[in-house]
Amino acid sequence: MSTTVNVAARRGFLNAAVAFKKTGGARLNKHSGTDVFLEFDDVKKSYDQKSLVVKGFNIAVEQGEFITLLGPSGSGKTTVLMMLAGFESVTSGTIAIRGQSINKTAPYKRNIGMVFQNYALFPHMTVAENLGYPLGVRGMAKADQRKRISEYLDLVELGDFGNRYPGQLSGGQRQRVALARAMIFEPTLILMDEPLGALDKKLREQMQYEITRLHEQLGFTVMYVTHDQAEALSMSNRIAVFNDGIVQQCAAPAELYEKPANAFVAEFIGENNFIEGQVDRIEGKHAIVTIKGEGTITAEAAEGLVAGGRCVVSVRPEKLFIHPSTHAHDHDIKATFVARIYVGDFIRYYFRLADNKEIVVKVLNDLSAPEFGEGDVGRLQWLTSDCIAFPHSGEMPGVTG
Repeated sequence: MSTTVNVAARRGFLNAAVAFKKTGGARLNKHSGTDVFLEFDDVKKSYDQKSLVVKGFNIAVEQGEFITLLGPSGSGKTTVLMMLAGFESVTSGTIAIRGQSINKTAPYKRNIGMVFQNYALFPHMTVAENLGYPLGVRGMAKADQRKRISEYLDLVELGDFGNRYPGQLSGGQRQRVALARAMIFEPTLILMDEPLGALDKKLREQMQYEITRLHEQLGFTVMYVTHDQAEALSMSNRIAVFNDGIVQQCAAPAELYEKPANAFVAEFIGENNFIEGQVDRIEGKHAIVTIKGEGTITAEAAEGLVAGGRCVVSVRPEKLFIHPSTHAHDHDIKATFVARIYVGDFIRYYFRLADNKEIVVKVLNDLSAPEFGEGDVGRLQWLTSDCIAFPHSGEMPGVTG
């Protein structure tokens, strides 16, 4: 296949994936249809019969979805994957595939493919032999194996690498082989546990594209574990955000980013500013919040807000604008300039508010990027629709209790 054809094909697959994620896709709503393929029903896991590592996990996955479990280390996401694979037992609750419980089904009978961070390839076998192994244990005839191996090597663009050994491949090539081996026996589900964690930034981005391409082309169902937010946002149909064994929110990437359910999700997904205040009153879906030294501002009200209670108003750095600006806005507050950091494609501005807390603004690196001297007073602007008021939490970074 020529380079020109490959580039065109990649653009087509990538555009299709982006379009699917932007529209949400029919598969995104777990209640939208009857084609529930995989379901977790109040699944819990304890290793000592006292404390729960997973505290009641519920999700319905439709055929062909790409679901990512995202969260900090120790949040329970990998434990969920291991229970699905059969490597960990379920303490309570049910995991079902096509309506049938697999709680007591042996791992090798679940017809699940797995891709690990360390590749888990057999070093003494060639690439072709690695791909042929899962076919051989399933009794496929040698002639059929050779045909299938050739097809999948071409699929991951390693058609000429069948006779090489894993040690002769780059990290990205080894991960492609691992991905092909997980897919080659056409499993009902593919699980990926931090599969790109050992790769450098450039290779990670290449493999993110490769996995997205193959998912869109072949339509297999994926459950993917990562702690990388950008990876989750760019690849997934839906993301389940974990913290302390509990799913904080499960939604499409755009919904998680634009409408986080609580302060943890707002802080964990992407970058955010948190402005402390007190709820003056709640008017329908909006909260009127008093900000020290700035009077009141209006924000969308998150669940749990009460009049008179402390809160934090979240607004993302790219949603803030520095006056003068042509962007529409309905908030305008004063802030003292602290620092300007050149990042390349954008510039980060640090300002200090009246309560001495810092706030970050991201501005595109173009002619509109303003200049400030230390101590200059500027005005920051934003829209009500771009900020959310959450109940105050002393556990959030940068916010005192």
